[in-house]
Amino acid sequence: MGLSLCSVAVLRGLVLKLLLFRIAVFTTCFASNAHAVQPFCHDDESSALLQFKESFVIAHAVSRSEGAYPKVLQWNSETRNCCSWDGVECDEQSGNVISLDLTSSCLFGSINSNSTLFSLRHIRRLSLADNNFNYSQIPAAIVQLSGLTYLNLSGSYFYGQVPFEISNLHMLTYLDLSNNYDPYTSEKFLQLKNPSLKTLVLNLTRLEVLHFSYINISSEVPGLLSNFTSLWWLSLENCELHGDFPTKLLYLPNLQVLFVESNKNLSGHIPEFHERSPLIRLRLSNTGFSGRLPSSIDKLESLKLLDIGRCNFSGAIPHSLGKLANLTHLGLEENNFIGHIPSSFNNLTQLEFLILHHNKITGSIPSWLENLNKIEGLELSFNKLEGPIPQSVSKLMNLKYLYLNGNHLSGFLEFDMFLNMKSLTHLQLNWNNLSLVFEKTNINATRSKFKLLGLSLCNLIEFPNFLGYQNELEWLNLAGNKIYGQIPKWMLNTSVDTLMVLFIGGNFLTSFNQQSTVLPWVNLRIFDVQYNMLQGPLPIPPPSIQEFDVSNNKLNGEVSHLFCNMSSLYEFKLSNNNLSGMVPHCLGNSSTSLSVLSLGNNSFHGVIPQICTNSGSASSLRFIDLGHNNFQGQLPRSWSNCMMLEGIVVSNNQLVDTFPSWLGSLPELKLLLLHHNGFYGVIERPKMDVDQFAKLHVIDLSSNNFIGVFPSHYFASWNAMKSIEFNGLKYMSAKWNTSLAKKYDISDSESYKMTVTSKGVDTYYQAIQDIFAFVDLSDNKFEGEISNLFGKLKALRSLNLSNNMLTGGIPSSLGNLTYLESLDLSRNTLSGRIPQQLTQLGFIETFNVSHNNLVGLIPQGNQFNSFDASSFEGNPGLCGDQLLKKCATSSSSPSPFPTAEEDDGDSESLLKLVWGFVLAGYISGLVVGVALADIIINRWALSGWLKSYLTKMGKRN
Repeated sequence: MGLSLCSVAVLRGLVLKLLLFRIAVFTTCFASNAHAVQPFCHDDESSALLQFKESFVIAHAVSRSEGAYPKVLQWNSETRNCCSWDGVECDEQSGNVISLDLTSSCLFGSINSNSTLFSLRHIRRLSLADNNFNYSQIPAAIVQLSGLTYLNLSGSYFYGQVPFEISNLHMLTYLDLSNNYDPYTSEKFLQLKNPSLKTLVLNLTRLEVLHFSYINISSEVPGLLSNFTSLWWLSLENCELHGDFPTKLLYLPNLQVLFVESNKNLSGHIPEFHERSPLIRLRLSNTGFSGRLPSSIDKLESLKLLDIGRCNFSGAIPHSLGKLANLTHLGLEENNFIGHIPSSFNNLTQLEFLILHHNKITGSIPSWLENLNKIEGLELSFNKLEGPIPQSVSKLMNLKYLYLNGNHLSGFLEFDMFLNMKSLTHLQLNWNNLSLVFEKTNINATRSKFKLLGLSLCNLIEFPNFLGYQNELEWLNLAGNKIYGQIPKWMLNTSVDTLMVLFIGGNFLTSFNQQSTVLPWVNLRIFDVQYNMLQGPLPIPPPSIQEFDVSNNKLNGEVSHLFCNMSSLYEFKLSNNNLSGMVPHCLGNSSTSLSVLSLGNNSFHGVIPQICTNSGSASSLRFIDLGHNNFQGQLPRSWSNCMMLEGIVVSNNQLVDTFPSWLGSLPELKLLLLHHNGFYGVIERPKMDVDQFAKLHVIDLSSNNFIGVFPSHYFASWNAMKSIEFNGLKYMSAKWNTSLAKKYDISDSESYKMTVTSKGVDTYYQAIQDIFAFVDLSDNKFEGEISNLFGKLKALRSLNLSNNMLTGGIPSSLGNLTYLESLDLSRNTLSGRIPQQLTQLGFIETFNVSHNNLVGLIPQGNQFNSFDASSFEGNPGLCGDQLLKKCATSSSSPSPFPTAEEDDGDSESLLKLVWGFVLAGYISGLVVGVALADIIINRWALSGWLKSYLTKMGKRN
């Protein structure tokens, strides 16, 4: 027994040693094998990668990602194993390259099907995103990489048609060709038309992720995508999609992310949901989606982001939306939602952004908003909210953006409540009925640092003193208040390094309380002090200025040559002041970005500066107003290079020149006002056969010295005056987009203005409809007969040929001008009868044929029965009920033409009703109704300022 135990002990020892040996051997072998499985790439693939590297240059600026760096710099022939190179992954067994990730690698250069990249036949994952391939087409040789499961070519400046060959990459689960576009112009570089989207994805049934944003697809969303049950991410943003969106896509069992925003012609609706949905992020904004939100929307219980702004949704916001407790972003802006903010939103405690602006929400701002303690952005502007702003808002300590402007909020508001909100940097209270109350001394004034502050139309009578402690302001709007007197010195020291936008127009300010005329804000981009009472010399902005509006003040003196250094100007408005002297000639070439130049109603003299001196300069110029000054000489011939010019106003000056037929080639010219100058001579027939002034809507040559026959060839080419298509209320204006330090995107416009003279009364138009047509050739010495071609200008609202030397009869074709509101043919030598066809002019309000040689019976019926004797006097041969002289047979025979009451209700009847508006008012940027009438607009009334101001600001907020 003892021997056995000894033997057993020996055996155990031997076994243990053997086991330890085997463990040691195994460990050694494992280490050796582990080192052996480190893949070593094939020479041909290493060579292919090096050749691929050499076909590009490194340019750090081409990759926009913050973490971008040139991965290929590490690649070299001395490091033989390409599997260790940055961005390269190899198969552990075979050593073949199976993944190449060169995302944000600062590559610049072209690529084609001969690239050695396509010899890497074993590759499964390929990303070339965020580089610059210099507008290369996606090489068709991509099909040689048949094992690809992942392909990302996004944001890399690929151009042209997406190749059909991608549709043969059947193994793809991830495909991203998005964001190949110009970030500044939004031009899309890729298009998907042949093949179409439907053809391309037909066989890619394994897809889980599809990113095609910013590709010009221009097709419907293929319904077959609803069969792609593995799809969990679909992004088709800004692809020019159209037609009805297939709602079945919203029922895909794995779909978590759906982005189809910014496809304006894509229609659809959100259906009822009968089962729970995995959707986490849903973006439909800026599309044609419409209808009501379904009450079953609470089935989207995983939803964190819902963005359906700028669509056509309507009805009340469903109470069930408040059950989506995971929501962090809710965007419902710019729709037609009505009713109150649902009380169920009280449950959205994870919400960070609630965006409801530009709807028709009523009621008051709910006090329970204080429960949304994570909220950072609250935008309720441009609704119909009433009552006070509750104090509970001040408890939202994470709130950064609070926009309440454009409502009907009222009452006294203690502004100090906002000074206690430590995170608040952007506050908009504009355009309500609030009266703000400020503490004279507030210990929190130095702690709160605003970046954007909108306090226009808030009944302020002075600059709030807390502004003196603000040194980070970027945007300040105090317009439309009742602030009197000088701008205080401390205000001129506010945020001098950061302020970019300053609106203080529509107050009663008299001067800047400083010695220097140079404005102190060194980064100022927009300076708007219009409609004040500012006196003294013209203030000088910094070179960074983009919009400079000091119109409608009492400024005097000359324009400094320093303005020639303003190379970024979009808008330069000095009109309606007491400025004088010569406009610096260098101003004409100081800015290639200038869109609006308005110097009207001052006392400038001298020659008009040359603008657009070559075809490449001032290419953005759209509107020039130099009217009501003392300019002399000729129109600058260089204006013919301003190819985007839409409006020219040089009326009421001392110009002496011939008719500027050379402007006829400007493709966009709509407005040409030359009246009250010394233009002279015969207007020659156009020398070119192409249409001249084809887009012209308004031409006023009155009160000049033109003679001879006005060439009928011009009437034949005025194509814009022949169209009576009505596509909603749109107005002639210069439009431009700009970005301020990449923080504020601004879409701005300047409405064109003009004065119409009828019966000696000037009517000022703050805006001109884009279907409005007006011709005034009066007070010249034009001869010959009135052309029948006038009858083809069916969009005409006013035609004035008075006080010339015209002969012959009144053309019956003028009866075709069914939208004509004013016709003045007085003080000529016209003869014959007044055509009966003129009774068809159903909108005519002003009619004057006095002081001619007309004879016979004055037509009766419709508007003619409302004209008094002054419209017909000075024609001894005329007779009728309107005159003391009755005709021999006074009974009037029935008109052979249908009256307004007899109209058969054709398609133009509705359009005729539109012109019943006789109003030139603005509200929130919308201009309502402009029609010719003897209505004088008081340009100095506050309402006049408001029209101009609200139009501008409504588009910015």
